[in-house]
Amino acid sequence: MTAELLKLGGSIAAILFIAWFARFLRLGGDVRIRSEEQAREIANETCCGFDPVEIAIDKAGIAALLRDAEGRHLLVRRHGVQWAGRLLDRHNDSRLDKNFLTVGTGEKTFGSVTLNLGSQASHWAAGLRNLKI
Repeated sequence: MTAELLKLGGSIAAILFIAWFARFLRLGGDVRIRSEEQAREIANETCCGFDPVEIAIDKAGIAALLRDAEGRHLLVRRHGVQWAGRLLDRHNDSRLDKNFLTVGTGEKTFGSVTLNLGSQASHWAAGLRNLKI
């Protein structure tokens, strides 16, 4: 009986230690874009040298649209606990529905993203319609 209690106690202690260690390393968790500065860093990581002049972050923080001085648009979205980004061209598929803008790259592995941009949604939809690249 004592041996069984020791095994149980050891198992619980090991589980608690692993949970603490994962939290200490910041593994898992809630991955969201929380600021424009973070969106800039993500943009630079996903598309080297992309310097946004205008940023729209989804209200849930799961994606963002960014535009640089050259008029290029970058779509950034969550991919698991990482971030993925794609430069958009005139072949993208975008659809506006009130405050929601759905953007697709035409790439099956990237898929489409629906962003809740609030009152900015129509501004960004117009920008995507006028892409020249």
